[in-house]
Amino acid sequence: MSTVDGGLSLWLDQVAAAGSAPSRPALAADTDADIAIVGAGYTGLWTAYYLAKADPSLRIVVLEREFAGFGASGRNGGWCSSLFPASLAKVAKVSAVGKAGGGRERAIALQRALNDTVDEVGRVVADEGIDCGFAKGGTVVLARTPVQLARAKASVEEERSYGFGEEDVRLLSAAEASAMVGASNVLGGTFTPHCAAIQPAMLARGLAEAVERLGVTIHEGTAVTAIRDGVVQTAGGARVRAGKVVRATEGYTPSIAGFQRDLAPVYSLMVATEPLPEAVWEQIGLAERQTFSDFRHLIIYGQRTADGRLAFGGRGAPYHFGSRIEPGFDRDDRVHAEIRHTLRELFPVLKDTAFTHRWGGALGVPRDWFASVGYDPDRRLGWAGGYVGDGVGAANLAGRTLADLLTGRGTERTRLPWVNHRSPRWEPEPLRWLGANVGLRTMSAADAEEERTGKSSVRAKVFGRFLGH
Repeated sequence: MSTVDGGLSLWLDQVAAAGSAPSRPALAADTDADIAIVGAGYTGLWTAYYLAKADPSLRIVVLEREFAGFGASGRNGGWCSSLFPASLAKVAKVSAVGKAGGGRERAIALQRALNDTVDEVGRVVADEGIDCGFAKGGTVVLARTPVQLARAKASVEEERSYGFGEEDVRLLSAAEASAMVGASNVLGGTFTPHCAAIQPAMLARGLAEAVERLGVTIHEGTAVTAIRDGVVQTAGGARVRAGKVVRATEGYTPSIAGFQRDLAPVYSLMVATEPLPEAVWEQIGLAERQTFSDFRHLIIYGQRTADGRLAFGGRGAPYHFGSRIEPGFDRDDRVHAEIRHTLRELFPVLKDTAFTHRWGGALGVPRDWFASVGYDPDRRLGWAGGYVGDGVGAANLAGRTLADLLTGRGTERTRLPWVNHRSPRWEPEPLRWLGANVGLRTMSAADAEEERTGKSSVRAKVFGRFLGH
């Protein structure tokens, strides 16, 4: 079976096979709205959903350059998780600067809100009848070297120090980890229940249909070029005049005038196998559709899909000069070959298995690796993003938070430490290109160094200070 190169992702191919959603018309003329949302990915759609639920009288218009779920929302690994790109320690440190209340308590509140978000997504999926294969099997992070095992123990110790117990994360023995994920060379790992495997494009399409049932208008094929003082300018010349605007563009943010250095688009690539026979699954495990990773520095991630495939991805693709995003960047022969090699090294039983799909897409990375959500009343501008690949769950919490902020409600969500956080802007080119790609190579080299020496990489520790650690 040959690998499909023509589609945007396995997930979007399956949406098309299931019957494409009706094509939504582009914005053809100037219009007015109470709230305009730029971007019909998870962040934009969740924001529209909770706004429409909170106040059905609101005139809400969503503008999307391609179609709902075109970007990361239709291409990601399908982890609806409680992950946040910055560590608890970093959140606590940032939260304590110039804020009332202890940073530790604020970090704990954010993590607990993210933990609860997984169940909130499950609730909406059930209420709205969205068939996205939602399966809350949790996440197993494997330790496959002594250095990785030490990191696993340290990660659990950090969680314990912030008051999170066995019900949130626990250390696994080699036997326990192997019973969940039948990978090679397993020495142990960690398990958290706070993650569900999903078919991400089905979730995006289902959300788009749900918000339309609530009276929200979505315009597809409508590229936004500028946002200024409540006016959204589109490439076709039509404008939306809105009381408030939400920028929900994640990795595509640099395409809008004035936001070129707010987020850097970094590519993550994936592959998918053919559907696997039950005899193979008996060796691999993942009986509860647990998502899985390991404790290497260069991130990998995988899931057992609802139709019995392994969908697996990882970082490793370069950042492209000038924050360029192009269709040709979705596929990289070298990186995709390495991802297939890594998956077969994890599961030798896959040595003769065919891969049917490969794809990629851009995610948004803030300069300090700290996701944020906020609203600036002077500019009448709301925003959310910078999830660094952890946005499937976080975008739901962001959407609920933006709905609170835009309707003027003070809630526990609006007091969380990522609200109105301002990340530094990325450096101008060529410094941005140099920094992003040096970081990529540093983490890749750190994994090779640890495998060779059996010791924790000093270079990874040093560079980690500039990331989410």
